[in-house]
Amino acid sequence: MIYRVKHVTSYGYGVPVSTSHHELHVLLRGSPQQRIRAESLLVDPVPAVRRDRFDWFGNRATHLAIHERHAHLTVTAETELELTPPPPVGEGGPWEATRDWVRAAADPESRAASEWVLPSPHVELSPAARAFAEPSFSPGRPLAEAAQDLMRRLHAALVYDQTATDVSTSVDEVLSGGRGVCQDFAHVQIACLRALGLPARYVSGYLVTAPPPGKPRLVGADASHAWLSIRSPYFGSSGPSGWLDLDPTNAVVPTDRHLTVAYGRDFGDVTPMRGVLLGGGHHQLSVSVDVAPVS
Repeated sequence: MIYRVKHVTSYGYGVPVSTSHHELHVLLRGSPQQRIRAESLLVDPVPAVRRDRFDWFGNRATHLAIHERHAHLTVTAETELELTPPPPVGEGGPWEATRDWVRAAADPESRAASEWVLPSPHVELSPAARAFAEPSFSPGRPLAEAAQDLMRRLHAALVYDQTATDVSTSVDEVLSGGRGVCQDFAHVQIACLRALGLPARYVSGYLVTAPPPGKPRLVGADASHAWLSIRSPYFGSSGPSGWLDLDPTNAVVPTDRHLTVAYGRDFGDVTPMRGVLLGGGHHQLSVSVDVAPVS
């Protein structure tokens, strides 16, 4: 499939900003399954400095510095990409084998995987998450089967609610409240997996959606999405990457409708846009996302 993505972020400031610096994660990752055909990043006002780089996790990050006085800021990222389904993933063997592989840290791959087991700012160590996870991980159960069972149980236990949480809501608060958004669903399952010693990462991106039958497609009505990946060297048929994607918000294994922007330990590593301003006062934020198939 070929898709075209347009992501527009606009800020309106109550007081003009004299200078600002911003860090962006809006340019999509390239991979064997996700080939970037064309892209553009437009900023208004035009920044005095733009630096593109790869961050610690290999994501494409952009630094902007705007030194002219401005009362608004608009960032428009457009991408056309070709997406192919990922190769099939094996069962991964008994889940304890992956846990023990990480613990042993006997080779560069297992030592690198240990980074995805440690707690992070938005995914703390949680006894509640471990208790929730344990029924899915009976002794000797295949890793992929157990992880997907956990995904389905989380999907059934949590209600999608855009008003229930914010970026500071903890994993334990989401579990106890039973409500959250895709970011929360992903954080909770990552916490469950890490509590068992299994490496998992947060993935940001877009989900291709279709309008209800008989309804027109609304431009800009899509949204950013989040899911997670679990690492194992025993996902035999998955090739060298060894990652299985899981989307607990929708209880699905992503195929060719999930477009990846970036991944990290949690949301804080892949925030689409953040910055430091001099001035600004009260501001208004508007975000528009459009993901459309290309004929």
